[in-house]
Amino acid sequence: MVKMNPIKLDNGYVVGVEVNYPKTKLLSIIAPEIGYIMCGVLYIEAMDALHPEREIIAARITGVKSFEDLLKAEVKEMTKKAAQIGIKQGMTGEEALNIMLKYGGV
Repeated sequence: MVKMNPIKLDNGYVVGVEVNYPKTKLLSIIAPEIGYIMCGVLYIEAMDALHPEREIIAARITGVKSFEDLLKAEVKEMTKKAAQIGIKQGMTGEEALNIMLKYGGV
């Protein structure tokens, strides 16, 4: 099953996406056309290494079970481009998404 929920943040709207597989749930929140935060399954090193020309903006957050968790939990790691726009380890998912929205609105 796939669930999609719009979420209002300070700098705009994002979209929460939950995909349920057998024995696995994947969570992400997307700042459309800009970037995203995702649960622990996201492999940041591969994101930077496989397609550096894409300058993907993404952050990995672990130990989450809901969109609310993803917004409140701390960023564990981020892509190089995410770091360049100001996303830092330890900030909340919500803070990271607001930075993405501000960056995309420039």
